[in-house]
Amino acid sequence: MAGTLPAAGPAAAAADPQRLTVDLAASEGPVTLGANGALYGLSDDGVPSDAALEPLKITSISQKPEGGAQHPNGDALSVSKSFFRNGGGEINVMMQDIYAKWPYEDLGIDDYLPKVDKIVKEVSADPNSDRFVYIPFNEPDWIWYNIGVADQAQYEANRDRFFKDWKTVYQRIRAIDPDARIAGPNETGYHTRLMTDFLAFAKRENVLPQVLTWHELSSGSLRDFQGHYDNYRSIERELGIAPLKISIDEYANRRDLSVPGQLVQWVSMFERNKVYANQAYWDAAGNLDGNVVRSNIPNGGWWFFRWYAGLTGDTVKVTPPQANAIDTLQGLASLDTSRRQAQVLLGGSAGDSDVVVQNVSRSVFGRTVTATVAEAAWSGYEGQHATPRVLARTKVQVAADGSVTVPLRDMHKMSAYRVVLTPGGSGAPTAASVPWTASYEAEDAAITGGQVYTQGTVSNANGYAASGTKDVGSLNTAASKVDFTVTVPKDGTYDLAILYGNQSGAPATQKLSVDGAEPVTVTYPSTENWTYRAKKDVGVELSAGTHVLTLAKGDAEVTLDRIDLTARTGVPSASYEATLADISGRPSYDYSSSAGVGTGALVLRKGDKAVFDVYAPRDGYYTVVPRASAAVRLTLHGETVSAMPGRPLRLYLVAGNNRIATAAANASVRSLDVSGEGSTTGTLSYEAASATLSGGAKVVDSAHASAGSYIGLLGNSPASTAQFTVNVPRSGRYLLVVHYAHNDRRDNGHAYNTDIMSRTADITVGSGAPRKVTFKNTWSSDDYWTVGVPVDLKQGSNSVTFGNASAWAPNIDRIELGRVVGRS
Repeated sequence: MAGTLPAAGPAAAAADPQRLTVDLAASEGPVTLGANGALYGLSDDGVPSDAALEPLKITSISQKPEGGAQHPNGDALSVSKSFFRNGGGEINVMMQDIYAKWPYEDLGIDDYLPKVDKIVKEVSADPNSDRFVYIPFNEPDWIWYNIGVADQAQYEANRDRFFKDWKTVYQRIRAIDPDARIAGPNETGYHTRLMTDFLAFAKRENVLPQVLTWHELSSGSLRDFQGHYDNYRSIERELGIAPLKISIDEYANRRDLSVPGQLVQWVSMFERNKVYANQAYWDAAGNLDGNVVRSNIPNGGWWFFRWYAGLTGDTVKVTPPQANAIDTLQGLASLDTSRRQAQVLLGGSAGDSDVVVQNVSRSVFGRTVTATVAEAAWSGYEGQHATPRVLARTKVQVAADGSVTVPLRDMHKMSAYRVVLTPGGSGAPTAASVPWTASYEAEDAAITGGQVYTQGTVSNANGYAASGTKDVGSLNTAASKVDFTVTVPKDGTYDLAILYGNQSGAPATQKLSVDGAEPVTVTYPSTENWTYRAKKDVGVELSAGTHVLTLAKGDAEVTLDRIDLTARTGVPSASYEATLADISGRPSYDYSSSAGVGTGALVLRKGDKAVFDVYAPRDGYYTVVPRASAAVRLTLHGETVSAMPGRPLRLYLVAGNNRIATAAANASVRSLDVSGEGSTTGTLSYEAASATLSGGAKVVDSAHASAGSYIGLLGNSPASTAQFTVNVPRSGRYLLVVHYAHNDRRDNGHAYNTDIMSRTADITVGSGAPRKVTFKNTWSSDDYWTVGVPVDLKQGSNSVTFGNASAWAPNIDRIELGRVVGRS
């Protein structure tokens, strides 16, 4: 457990804490949010979901040209619809991804130019053409041109061939799209030799890129990037080139992706230098490079980027314990004087740290501040992460020298932390309630019939992340098991989170027993591979003291990384601070009282809106309570409901992130409080066998489907449909939750990309217009995921029809219906 001490100033500890200093008086310029991009972060319209995409305020993504053969999906124009409607910035078009092979087949510039023409004509015809950037060459230092060769004479020959082709393609693009923005040279890594020559040539020939790009793809980048950046800017100055926008359009390794404590190190150095950056694409498209589970569920990485998207105002200078060092405590910070908020994001190191915030202006903050500390932990690439836990809310006196010290203790290396400072006002914030929790590494447990493996490390940066850099695999014999010795402080129910991997091709099981008692079965959904970590949550009853928790082989092999035990303290709940919500209009911030969540209140008037990102562990009903001074209007899934202060509403939330918009004529809002476990009381469920099928669609037996069967062979013909007749008690807006599975893939022969594909279905309610819905690959045809679709139904009987005239629809296990606003 990471925690904080409840007072400012130095804290007693066995060793001196590390010190991360934030200077609120040293502005670095406006927050750019440049480092939140992703290469192939989107695969299809709806993957990831709008609710997962919009809150991150993504400034750039990189995708392939329409119809490109490099991957089966992720076409720039196709994903642009969802990207732009969710506030996305610009799209880099990786033009050479028109080719199928990796490295790209070298058929000569004459083969490439007609492809360039086609790409530019299509992009320039798009209504949003000004939001696309052309990247004509990808890693030319080794693909096609071999410019990284050591021999100087050979280098110059190869360089000159690249420069000639750069000029040709550049001019070809501009001939079709005179306003085109072009990016390059897009090296594999930063090389002073080529960069100097390239800029000199491009300036002389009037073919300078509008965006300067290169890649940072090694652990050493955390040490070396600042030097690369400084060197590049010095070359610009020497050549008399005005500063160009820089995009590091591929960054980070597998061991970094999804890991908040690693991501904060990368993002801090890019944001500090005001460059744009896209995470690298090492695995599957459509999950923002490892930060979205399924299509709509946050993991720890998603929450870190959500925090990053919440920075406003200017970034300010942060001095870490060590600058430009690999795997060390790093951070970034912002100050918004209009909102009277300072935020610090930090992580990357275990142990104790003091966050020392200097120059806390009395005119902005007053004599006291509320310090709110939260943790975004690593939950795996595909492990769900609930709303980050608040570790401390403390009211702190600003010291005479204008500083505030916030101590963090027992930090986790893979976690990121957020410290928010707001004016203290009167009263005191509600103390944070932090349940007892402990973690146990699988490699430290007693292992029978298994093997310890080392995963992503500094020297093996493209190995997958693992807690403690080790996991336990090869648990593939009848006797294979891992015995964890755990000690808990009191009798009660504990939440057991198991970080695992399952590449068996179907849901796999293990047998969980406590102290050798009768085991229960734990079922693990499939994952991309043994090390693409996911998380399974189960509950266990334990008495105070020491126990042995055994996870033994069930019907297939499962890899184990770590278990976490957390005392269950009641129904899961979270308070979402209004002053940290996304806003539109011109609401004001009131910090006169620090009661409740401690961060004051957001005052909404006509035309103002605040949007909360609310997590739900599963589809179902939750209790939502606005803490406000007057009535507010909540909008969820397209339905608006009036909410009285302090009065609970029963609202249907989908698994993962839900965006709840709040508006009012005049109300002071402190928080939106959400509790529950996803009740299905009052929902309607219809199994596959209840549907009327036509055109070849049929019911298929399956041991993994909820009632033993699913609808298969659906679609691929206008005649192939599945029609459910549903009866609802009231007219209104409902959530149609589709339980589905499919495992469409197209192997493009890449060593490291898993080319999964999505399916779509046209859903028609009654005689209405069909709505196309995208269903992401579920890793196996026996794993059922859910997608929630808002629909309007009339009281009584309604038809809900699934089909796809031109391709296969997903297999459908069952559907559920829940009215958005349930009966309390």
